[in-house]
Amino acid sequence: MGQLANRVAGGASLRISAWTMPPNLTGYYRFVSQKNLEDYLQALNVNMALRKIALLLKPDKEIDQQGNHMTVKTLSTFRNYILKFEVGVEFEEDLRIVDGRKCQTIVTWEEEQLVCVQKGEVPNRGWRLWLEGQMLHQEVTARDAVCQCVFRKVK
Repeated sequence: MGQLANRVAGGASLRISAWTMPPNLTGYYRFVSQKNLEDYLQALNVNMALRKIALLLKPDKEIDQQGNHMTVKTLSTFRNYILKFEVGVEFEEDLRIVDGRKCQTIVTWEEEQLVCVQKGEVPNRGWRLWLEGQMLHQEVTARDAVCQCVFRKVK
């Protein structure tokens, strides 16, 4: 966040913090690429058969952002995962469809990135989403594994 300095009577300066609205991520995004997905799935202890299936998928993302309420859908021919949350409000997330676990999750804005922290059995678990032009970037982490995915906005 930037700071603006304005001069007022008597030469004193007044500092005003510039607050920017987070970007609106609403849209439908098609899968473009991923890096390091297998290491990420291994860090979650996902079995080999399920890892092999996941590596073949090219999931899409659909995001609906209404103020602080968000729905993020990960859509594929194998499984769909729908996450609904209020930004800044911790909740229990059921990740049994992914790796058989539940965790305490909170999603917040860090400047122009939507950042998720998932507290549970797996350390350093979470994700972040951000836009660069029409490209949606996602970075997911678990333990020391980092997977990067890119999606292109199509509507």
